[in-house]
This record gives sequence, C-alpha cells and structure tokens, in this order.
Amino acid sequence: MNKVAYSLLEVKSFDDGQRVIRGIATSPTPDRVGDIIDPFGVVVAADIPLFLYHDSEKTVGRAVFGKPTAKGIPFEAQLPLVAEAGALKDRVDEAWAMVRHGLIKAVSVGFRLLDDAYEALKGGGIKYLKTEVLELSLVPVPAQPDAVITSFKAMADGQSSPEAIRTLKSLDTQSRAASGARVARLTPPGVSGKANPETPKGISMKTIQEQIADFTAKRKAAEDTIATVMTKSGEQLTTLDEHDSEAFDNAQADIASIDQHIARLKAAEAIMVAKATPITTAAGASQAAASDARGGVISIKSNLPPGIEFARYAMCLATARGNTSQALEIAKNRYPDEARIHTVLKAAVAAGTTTDATWAAPLADYQRFSGDFIEYLRPKTILGRFGTNGIPDLVHVPFMIKVGGQTSGGAGYWVGQGAPKPLTKFDFADVTLAFTKVANIAVITEELARFSSPSAEARVRDALSAALIERMDIDFIDPAKAAVAGVSPASITNGLTGITTAGNEVADIATDVRKVFTEFLNANISPTNGVWIMSGLNALALSQMVNTLGNPAFPGLTLNGGTFQGLPVIVSQYVPISSGASPVILVDASEVYLADDGQVVIDASREASLQMLDNPTNNSATGTATTMVSMFQTNSIAIRAERFVNWQKRRAAAVAYVAAAKWGQPEA
Repeated sequence: MNKVAYSLLEVKSFDDGQRVIRGIATSPTPDRVGDIIDPFGVVVAADIPLFLYHDSEKTVGRAVFGKPTAKGIPFEAQLPLVAEAGALKDRVDEAWAMVRHGLIKAVSVGFRLLDDAYEALKGGGIKYLKTEVLELSLVPVPAQPDAVITSFKAMADGQSSPEAIRTLKSLDTQSRAASGARVARLTPPGVSGKANPETPKGISMKTIQEQIADFTAKRKAAEDTIATVMTKSGEQLTTLDEHDSEAFDNAQADIASIDQHIARLKAAEAIMVAKATPITTAAGASQAAASDARGGVISIKSNLPPGIEFARYAMCLATARGNTSQALEIAKNRYPDEARIHTVLKAAVAAGTTTDATWAAPLADYQRFSGDFIEYLRPKTILGRFGTNGIPDLVHVPFMIKVGGQTSGGAGYWVGQGAPKPLTKFDFADVTLAFTKVANIAVITEELARFSSPSAEARVRDALSAALIERMDIDFIDPAKAAVAGVSPASITNGLTGITTAGNEVADIATDVRKVFTEFLNANISPTNGVWIMSGLNALALSQMVNTLGNPAFPGLTLNGGTFQGLPVIVSQYVPISSGASPVILVDASEVYLADDGQVVIDASREASLQMLDNPTNNSATGTATTMVSMFQTNSIAIRAERFVNWQKRRAAAVAYVAAAKWGQPEA
C-alpha cells in the first residue's frame, strides 16, 4: 500500500454551476504535525481521483494539478452532475452539499515518498522533497490552520450564497484508518529521533490477529445493518425502499469483501507461522533469558560524549583508591545504568585464565570501553587521522616481530657470447618495532573525584588525553626527535635534510612542491599514497591565497585540511613553529610501519608520592633524592594513563619535507 500524507492546499474558489473547485496546493509552513511538502518535488498524473474522506470506494470527482510555483501548485477539481438516480448521484450530491454548507471544510492530498527524498526538520517534522500525489480528498478537519477556502460561486437557482469556508489538510485519522489509508510518519508526535520513512504516521501497524479481529467486528456491524433493515421491513410488511435497499446491498457487498480479506489474512498468518523459528531454552540458559528471546529485548545505547564513560571508570577507580571491589560498588551507586563500567570492574576483581570459558566476555567489554576513550583521543592525533576520511592508512604491524626489508637492489649486465656472467648483490635489513609507551599522570583532588559531575569527568578525560595527544603528535613529526633505545621512536623526519623554501608566493610554493615530489620520484617511490602534514598557520595562509584572476590558488585546502596538490592534508597544532615558519611534510603512508595496541591502561593511587614536575628526576635505578608530594597527605589522587605505540619508516626516502615554510604569509 502506498503511504499517504497531506500537503497544504489553499482553495481560492469553486463554481457551483459546474461543481468546479479551483485553488493552490502549497506547503510553505509546517502543518500541525510539523510536516512540509515541497511543491517543486511533486510528481502527479494528468488527472487524479477526488475522494471523500480518503476512501477509494467513495470517488466523487477528478482533479487536475498545474505547474508548481513559489506559492504552491494550482489545481482544479470537478464533481460531476449525475443525472441517473442511484448511489453515485446521492454520494456526489451529498459531497457537494457538505462542501457548500461548510460541513466539509478541508481538502488534502494523498501521496507516496519517492527515492527516500526527505529531510528531518528541527521540531521533529519531515520535509518531503520528492513525492508522487495519488489523490485529492474532501475531508472535514484541517491540519493546516491558515489554509482556507476563501469563496465559492453560488448557483443561480437560489442555492446558498457565497461564504468563507476553511480548508485544508485533514487529520481525520479514524476516517483514514477505516479506509485503509496511512500517513507517512517519520517520527512519533512529540518524540525526537532519527527519521524512518518506513514507520507509519498517525496510526500504528497492527498485527494480523488484530486486523482479523477488527474486520470480524466490521463484518458483525454489516450483519447488524442487514438485520435492522429486514426487521423494519417485516414489521411494516413492506418491501425495502430506495434508502434501505442501498443499505442492504452495501452491507451485503461489505460482508463478501470482508470474508475474502479475512481469508487472505489467515493465509498470510499461516505462512508466517510456518516460517517462524521456534524459541527454545538452551542448555544452562535461564527461563528469563528464554522469555526475553520470545518477547524481544530492548537495547539502549549510551549517548554520553566520547571519552566520558572511560573517565567515569577512572573516577570510580580513583575514588576507591585503586580497590576494584570498592570501585564497583561506587560505580553501581553513582552510575547504576552504566553496565559496561560494572562489567569492567567486575572483570578486574577475579583473576582470569586462558582456560576460563567466561574470560573473554569481560575482556571484550574492556576493549569496547577503552575504545570509547580512543574515539575521543585518536581523531585529534596525527596518527589517528591516517586511514580516515579518504586519508591513506599506515602499515599496521604487531609489536616485537621482525619485518624483512631490502635496502638496495642488484644490477643486471649484458653478457657476450662465451663471456662470464658478473655477480650482483642485494642488501637486506630487518625492522623490529619494540614495545614503547607514551604515558602521563594526572593529579586531581579527592573532592573533585568524590563530588564529581559531568564537567569533572570531562576534566579528567581531557587531562588524560591532552598530554598523550601532544606527545605523540610532536614526536611523530618533529625533526629534532631522535630515537631513544627502549624508550621512544624517532620522528619520521629525523635524520633527513629539509628542503630550503624558495619563498612565500604561489610560484615559490610550486617550486618547493616540485622539489618534494622529486625526492620521492628519485627514490622510485610513487606519491600515490602521499599525505601532507602541516601547521594550521600554513594551512590557513594557503587557503586564503588567490591567483592573478582573483580565484583561490589552492581551492581544495581549508584551515581544517582537505587536499593540496591532489593529496590529502592533515593539519595539526603540534607541527613545530618558529618565527612563523614550520615544516611542511609529505609522507608516503604505505611506507611507514605502525605498532599500536589501541588500548589505554588506567591506574589510580592515593598512597603514591610524586614529583609534581613534567620532567621528574627520580628513578628506580638511581634513587635521586628529590622533593616528593604525598597523595595521601594532600588529599589527592594520581591517575596514570599509558598507551603502547611505536612507528618506523620502511625506507628513509618515504618522507620529504620543506624545512621552514611560511607559505602565503607576508614577509616580516
């Protein structure tokens, strides 16, 4: 069945002599349910039926639509002058009389959505962008309060004088439901949510059993009509008059039609029963689980901002002084609906083994849970943007494995007849990405942890992530960052000689870019998977440069990234800037190894003593005496975050960069 909804119609006049109604179909403002139909997206046949109450069995005329305008769609509807006596004449005359006397004060259109073309509006309504109008109807109740029939022309035989008649969109839900018509409702009234064009609007879908019951009741009503008519005839000992004959015939036709439809419903029900999969209680499963399986389980997703769930876990752990059993009770009391936090803390209470059949379930929850923190962290890092939004990904490898690599190629030779063949050699080297970690410790007061609010949770989240973001971004690209054995990797630019910039103008930038690409091509590396990394200062200046015609010189680039010279751009605030100049880096993503466990490990302590410095000198090996601050004494809690990550270039030529670019910036 086609979906039915209603557009805004403003009827200007109707001709009583010819029974013609003329007007305009418009929807410039939302109706009472917040919906709009775009008149320029309406597709309609040359002429369409005019119904009464959207009932296809009560056709009373035909309607024609004109071209859409900014105000709406012109239309003309005509009810015929039926000469022959009978049900048709009575129905059309009755419809016309109700319009003329103001008993029916509205008209509306039935349509179906085309190509899923719709927009969800702010207030929960829908703007239908492309529709097919199937019928125009006379209905009693308008949904659009400002749509009116302004006038009509009375007949010369003394029938009603001109009068204003209100019109438009019908909310006559019961009439529509009785006729089987539906309204396309994308979101339930008063409930905001994602638009779903398959959800009926106005009425809800009934089960087959409910439909059978409804039609059985309708059949009973038709039988009662026949009984009433025949009882009246028997009491008066007369044959049926015209009105009773029509009522009898209509009721008899309804019964026949309903019987056929009930038979179809029962056949459809039998097919559905045959296809249904029986629900059984698996061994060891509870009766409640079986009941849930039969009745369906409603799953509720968390709408927390990214990182907040992880921060709540950290706050509970910190408040419990690292005691996971107490942390679990705190989480249950403070966040009773956060099941994943409870699961993670439960998993931390008991020891897990590889032979424990239930070990994987709590571990999986922790992976999803810390992924909530990674979701907040990674998109803000240079590393996290590789492999997203059309940016090529780095080559992911596990920790502590050897990856064989070739550092030089052999040579081939022409050899004469009977001459010895020269030897050649190849150079190989292994690449191993060891465990290295980036970590930080955030100290918060006990009051902040104990009396936490969403803002406090966000503070913890931000404190944990900001340091990791800064450290990884800086050390990934800073040419001055050298490798520290067993501690941290070198940056991808370390050890390379940067290209000296030719200048700041468009021609100078073209020269610099050509030199960068030349380094790639000379090393037989195609820049197909190349990615630019630059500072926001350079990205902003480039995006604002214009050519001699006044057009953007680099139209694909914005302050937030985009493309430059046909390759994607990552913009980072952590690209080092000195006197306004910063490196512009081109890296072949397919030539860089990345080992990353994707997890953030959290620990908390109230008993620790810390150096409150970003460059602590105490060391478990040297034992240097320094001033320490007791977390217990100062009512503070230390929260430590760690993440294991390492990277290394496959080839030295996989990266080239302009050393100190001030592209597009004015000279100092």
